[in-house]
Amino acid sequence: MERITDSNTYSLRSSVSNQEWEARVNLAAAYRLVAHFKWDDLVFTHISARVPGPDHHFLINPYGMLFEEITASSLVKIDLNGNKVAESPYEINPAGFTIHSAIHAAREDAMCVMHTHSLNGVAVSAQKGGLLPISQQSVIVLASLGYHDYEGIALNEDEKPRLVRDLGTKMNLMLRNHGLLTVGATPADAFLGMYVMEAACTIQVRAQAGGGELIQVAKPILDGIQAAAEKVTRGLGGKLAWPGLLRKLDRIDPSYRD
Repeated sequence: MERITDSNTYSLRSSVSNQEWEARVNLAAAYRLVAHFKWDDLVFTHISARVPGPDHHFLINPYGMLFEEITASSLVKIDLNGNKVAESPYEINPAGFTIHSAIHAAREDAMCVMHTHSLNGVAVSAQKGGLLPISQQSVIVLASLGYHDYEGIALNEDEKPRLVRDLGTKMNLMLRNHGLLTVGATPADAFLGMYVMEAACTIQVRAQAGGGELIQVAKPILDGIQAAAEKVTRGLGGKLAWPGLLRKLDRIDPSYRD
């Protein structure tokens, strides 16, 4: 592994496949974007992405590194038990991977799992009514949203079946009293899902702070929103916004690509 000058990471570019390197760059970008939009919680949440190939190996953040510091090479490759399967100078938080390993094992389509403890997301997760259909963003999320009751810090293996059950085939999960979770076929898709979900929560908290009666979107509109959203995005999901987001990161700090 080649040492990157003036950094605490190694360059893995020449020692992994092109497919893995692309996955690393996109996942590192997702971490940087979460930090940029201020959804991070110091070092205490995770985004994971499956490495292309037949093995159920995944990339996750090195424990103790801020999201704004993560690079493609610093991501740690692990198995479903949280064991490192490739040389890395970094460790991970095994307990923090409980949620991610459960979903990756159960959902072949969930190539990326993004979990946040954003202030607005946790605020709405603590409300009995959950996410309300009061904005365009919220109805998009509600078209594919599950809820999972809080069972304490996610350390127990026996919570995994209930997590998988509550997510089902949905793309969004609200972890009661805890935070938000999205899944996607790519980091771009998981990020776009989180962007919309976080926006929906922020709008709800602000609308409630206004003190007036809230107008809820009618059920017939809710029932047809998923098809309408797919038409607007042309079925491309996060791919539409992702190139522009990468350009933004390149202007701010392109070191995520190292």
